[in-house]
Amino acid sequence: MIQTVGIIGAGTMGNGIAQVCAAAGLSVVMVDISDAAVNRGLSTVGGSLERLVKKEKMTAADREATLKRITGTTDRAKLSDCDLVIEAATENEELKVKILKDLCATLSPRTLVATNTSSISITKLAAATDRPDRFIGMHFFNPVPVMALLELIRGLQTSDDTHAKALDFAKRVGKVAITAKNSPGFAVNRILCPMINEAIFALQEGIATAEEIDAGMKLGCNHPIGPLALADLVGLDTML
Repeated sequence: MIQTVGIIGAGTMGNGIAQVCAAAGLSVVMVDISDAAVNRGLSTVGGSLERLVKKEKMTAADREATLKRITGTTDRAKLSDCDLVIEAATENEELKVKILKDLCATLSPRTLVATNTSSISITKLAAATDRPDRFIGMHFFNPVPVMALLELIRGLQTSDDTHAKALDFAKRVGKVAITAKNSPGFAVNRILCPMINEAIFALQEGIATAEEIDAGMKLGCNHPIGPLALADLVGLDTML
């Protein structure tokens, strides 16, 4: 059973994953390259939990208990006892490959490894590790504490046991899991990105204003947020 989770990256995705894991009662080791980055991540989690306290969705005692379950560090050696390590670095294949190659030397042979990539081949990233059978894609969605979905992606060598443990982990942290094949965009982004692109084309061609396009999709298709607003939220650089 997964009890201790390591997270590489204390940015938006990393600290969000840390929060949901700690709130579910798991011990978390959150690693980044500098003390400043680690402290920013911990501060973000603290602020997010404080908002939940103010909304009476969490008690102050639960907030403190959740924060105590997160250890922030720059020392990757502290990941050695983790049951699961999730790589949540910047969406850059070269960087992720380097991190994964260096990571495995510090881990126990039993440790599962996951990547939070939203677009890079799971099989290709798994090949950078010494355990492709114990490697899986875990695509969390931003903001992690709010979004209910966890998209699991199996690489070519991902074992059934690894997939089963990933499904159990998803339930443990309060997420609904779907499983997608290792294909460009996986399932969600394969559908989402073309829709956002079409919304951009519609705006470019003057078919409707940005506000009208977003209102049309929200009210006509029951989307909680319009595609152009979502593009801004995700980041145009990320969309590109």
